[in-house]
Amino acid sequence: MLSEFKAFIARGNVLDLAVAVIIGAAFATITKSLTDDIIMPVVGAIFGGLDFASYFTVLGPIPEGFAGNPASYADLKAAGIPVLGWGQFITVLINFAILAFVIFLIIRSATKMMKRGDEAAGPTEVDLLTEIRDELKRR
Repeated sequence: MLSEFKAFIARGNVLDLAVAVIIGAAFATITKSLTDDIIMPVVGAIFGGLDFASYFTVLGPIPEGFAGNPASYADLKAAGIPVLGWGQFITVLINFAILAFVIFLIIRSATKMMKRGDEAAGPTEVDLLTEIRDELKRR
């Protein structure tokens, strides 16, 4: 079983996947920063606040012994008060849309590069043999 596991790990696909996951996690961090630090403050300014993620609706009563800030989404959530964090949800949706769009652009570019590489390689042996066969049939 150990030797099978070694063979599985040594395959190129598994290593490529591991590298992709690590790069993807780093890229997700960059996208999150782009969303949180650049895009959402602009969106928040348009909607009247600087932190769009702090838009929320309190769904239950705030207990009398609550020591946090009643205007703070994080404080209310940490205290276990039911809060509908719709601003945070919209922030996550925008973050996902940006990440999905960038991945689409990367895959689109890679597909175009691979097509160009295939065209530059020239005809395959099968193509050449097919042409020779067809030419011999004509004679």
